[in-house]
Order: sequence, then structure tokens, then C-alpha cells
Amino acid sequence: MAHTIRPATTDDAEALAALAAVTFPLACPPSTSPEDIASHLANTLSERHFRTYLGAPDVTVLVIDVEGALRGYSLLLTRPAEDPEVCSVLTLTPAVELSKCYVHPGHHGLGPAAELMRASLQAAAGSGAAGVWLGVNSQNARAIRFYEKSGFRKVGTRSFRLGHIVEHDFVLERALP
Repeated sequence: MAHTIRPATTDDAEALAALAAVTFPLACPPSTSPEDIASHLANTLSERHFRTYLGAPDVTVLVIDVEGALRGYSLLLTRPAEDPEVCSVLTLTPAVELSKCYVHPGHHGLGPAAELMRASLQAAAGSGAAGVWLGVNSQNARAIRFYEKSGFRKVGTRSFRLGHIVEHDFVLERALP
């Protein structure tokens, strides 16, 4: 299947929200309630939120486009981390946050995720940052393996509220060229 990695446009907001509804639950621990997932989608990953992200000068959204259908996306934040837990463990500053990096399950293990990661790291490097960091749920072994294979290393932890539950993320970072 032919695909391209490209910057998202505001025309992609609806498709991004639909993709997030498929991919975000896969990153959650099995104990996460459907209500908490739905709340997070509505409060963070709705079409309205994607339109806001796409209009922000310090946000970059890249997508995997497969013949007009979005099959993955990343969202980079070029701004200082605000979470004190994150700030206390980062060793590379300034740093870009890889806030979101999701691929449709039908494309897992087929290569586009690695290409999306390379494009995301290239975009982050273009900002002049020294490093890139991300938070990943401590129970998401598949994602942790992918990030470590992509050059990230664990530097600490942070707490993340998902609905009524406080989840625990690993904070990973890697240097940029």
C-alpha cells in the first residue's frame, strides 16, 4: 500500500479525531474504563481540539496518508515542558515533546510507524532543540519497545490523569542530531 508522510492540514481534523478514537484506546492499560477513554477523546482528541492544534505555531502534526486515508499521526510540541516531574528528569534541553505518536493497528509492524518516527525526529531537529521527549504508559510494552528501538531511553516517570484514574508513564528522551 502506497503511503506518504506529510504535514496535517485543517482539512484533516475530522479524520484525525476519528483515527484517535481507534488508536488512543490501544495505548491505555486494559483496566481503563470506556468512560475514561471517551472523556479523554472528547477533552483532548476531538475534531475541535485537532483544529486548535493545527492552528498553533508551536505544534506540528504529521500524518501517514494511505491513498487519502489517515493511518497514523504524530503531534510535536515545540515549547518547554510544564510538568514538574518531567522537567526534573529531562537531561536534554531545549526539548520538543512528542506528545502523540499513533498508528492504526492495521499498519502495526509494516514500516510506516518507523517512517513516521523518522519524520517526527527530523521535524523536531529542525526546531533547533537538543532533544525530544515523550511519556508512555508504563504498561504499554509494545510502544516502549518501539520507542527504545527508535533511540529513546527511560529517564524517569510522571503521573498522568486519565479520567478518574492516575496512570504512571515512563518519561523517555533521545538526543537530536
